[in-house]
Amino acid sequence: MTTIVAAVLGAGVIALVFAWFKAQSVARAEVGTERMAEIAGYIREGAMAFLAAEYRVLAVFVVAVAVMLAGGYWARGTSLIALSFVVGATCSGLAGFFGMRVATLANVRTTAAARNSLNEGLNVAFAGGSVMGMCVVGLGIIGLSSLLLLYTGMYGWGVEDVTETVLTLLSGFSLGASSIALFARVGGGIYTKAADVGADLVGKVEAGLPEDDPRNPAAIADCVGDNVGDVAGMGADLFESYVGAIIGAMILGVPFAANRLGITDGSEQVLYVVLPLVLAALGIIVSIGCTFLVRTSEGGNPQKALNMGEFGSVAIMIPVAWVAIALTTGNAYTDPDTLRILGAMVLGLVGGVVIALATEHYTATGTKPVNEIAAASLTGEATTVIAGLAVGMRSTAIPVCTIALALIGAHYLSGLYGIAMAGLGMLCTVGIQLAVDAYGPIADNAGGIAEMSDLPPEVRERTDLLDAVGNTTAAIGKGFAIGSAALTALALFSAFRTQANLETLNLLDPIVMAGVFIGGMVPFVFSAMAMKAVGDAAGEMIEEVRRQFREIPGLLEGTAPAEYARCVEISTRASIRRMMAPGILAVSVPVVMGFVSKELLGGVLAGVTVTGVLMALFMSNAGGAWDNAKKTIEQGAHGGKGTDAHRAAVVGDTVGDPFKDTAGPALNILIKLMAVVAVVIAPLIR
Repeated sequence: MTTIVAAVLGAGVIALVFAWFKAQSVARAEVGTERMAEIAGYIREGAMAFLAAEYRVLAVFVVAVAVMLAGGYWARGTSLIALSFVVGATCSGLAGFFGMRVATLANVRTTAAARNSLNEGLNVAFAGGSVMGMCVVGLGIIGLSSLLLLYTGMYGWGVEDVTETVLTLLSGFSLGASSIALFARVGGGIYTKAADVGADLVGKVEAGLPEDDPRNPAAIADCVGDNVGDVAGMGADLFESYVGAIIGAMILGVPFAANRLGITDGSEQVLYVVLPLVLAALGIIVSIGCTFLVRTSEGGNPQKALNMGEFGSVAIMIPVAWVAIALTTGNAYTDPDTLRILGAMVLGLVGGVVIALATEHYTATGTKPVNEIAAASLTGEATTVIAGLAVGMRSTAIPVCTIALALIGAHYLSGLYGIAMAGLGMLCTVGIQLAVDAYGPIADNAGGIAEMSDLPPEVRERTDLLDAVGNTTAAIGKGFAIGSAALTALALFSAFRTQANLETLNLLDPIVMAGVFIGGMVPFVFSAMAMKAVGDAAGEMIEEVRRQFREIPGLLEGTAPAEYARCVEISTRASIRRMMAPGILAVSVPVVMGFVSKELLGGVLAGVTVTGVLMALFMSNAGGAWDNAKKTIEQGAHGGKGTDAHRAAVVGDTVGDPFKDTAGPALNILIKLMAVVAVVIAPLIR
């Protein structure tokens, strides 16, 4: 068993080595002109300054929670859960740090490469995104497998040791990852949208400036925000999703083997605990291989190139998983138990693809829903907003039905363990999924640098094409994360029920039903807090941009430079100050509810899962559709840039920004964080 986990650890090391090679290839690429390097330096400096400020605040939070966990578990003799928490938080933070450093190197190099061809620009941007993807899976696997080797070395591989002690301790790792993810997602989202809203409403709508015009004081802050929100934030988000899916399946491994399969040998039962780690490790190898499938030609479609890598990894993972399940469990390839576990995982893999395709349909440029929103812009801002809301609401149907079918099918095949494996199936190739996601903000930054550097129009056309695809890939990544969140939350909910000795939840029990209502309310309050934070921070940004236009002579004429640093400072200060309240809400609600009644907490988890998944899908897809409707008009539809339709589309995009980049993606973290907190406190309330 130890040998298997050591091999899994080796796969994590391979991921980090591959990330290092990709980072080196990005660093060797051409930077471009002196002006391009200067602008990229501003973006890099602002991004790293934000990360340093955010991590200083989060370090205090991590230490405080670690002390409370150590104290709470001291009497049970398992205070090492605090170590797991710190390791999980550290790995999540490191993934964001490494990804951010390389993304801020890749943006200007993507611009320089796009001067030559579309394919060269795609290659550099995707290489930068690959570093983020491989750092996430590498650090996740290294952290989990290292802790598992440490704790089993201390407590042994006995079934009771693994279920009662080791997996309880590992749940602390997931708690650390989830906590950092929530703060990173909310803080990064507030930062990027405050800058984006200020840049759009004042720079575009009021002053009539083009996208990323260097005369716009918020332009640099906007580019910085793409990194802190969509690179570091998305990285922490999917890191948390990834480790949560693995741990959820691990926790249910022994009960599945004992109760569902009737295996009495403890050493064989534990194999089903290790199996999720093995599958995740093989997903790393498959993801690395599929990065070489991402290629396009001048005039080609970057979306098809990225889909080739992303969906190709799913196709390859199925036979790889079949072999891995058989060899790890010692069963034959045609054994019904092997096929049932494989079937559950395939349901997750296929379900993830269906959700991704549905997301692409509702958010990609050129699709009917996006064209409907663009057409609605002809009649003003109100109809643009109404059309986007309708598209977002409609977009929930296919993903939710897919999740429901995957849930029922996976449970039929392998019980709760099957549901957890379906969730893992959606994320086992997250290395390349995140590479595709992180590519988006790099391409977006590349377009901004092209505009601010006064490069030829064909360069901006290439970066705009890469950027439009990036909006869709980001929406697809959020779809994967939200779908897996629903399945993983149910797996963690089952683990909570076991740990808390909660046999059933009776919906006719007033305590349980009260919990369902409270849980259903939490995503609304959480989203309101996040969006209010964006609105307040954006208000400060708008006033600052107006002040500079008013008080700096020659700024609008292009003869005087903008005070970029002031806007960066506003976004940084506002996001750090306002990210704490939503995070505290997510952590405190399950703790308070749990110590009132474990039945009440069970109802809360049910309510937050259902409402949270629906709201996350609605908000993420509506925001993505609004964004690409604006880009559709900017590419020449309905009169193009500068028209009334364009101004209406900009307003719609501005409404959608906090939907898709702040509240929406943070909701899937909220769902799992509350479930993980419930698992962690379960031994204390049973």
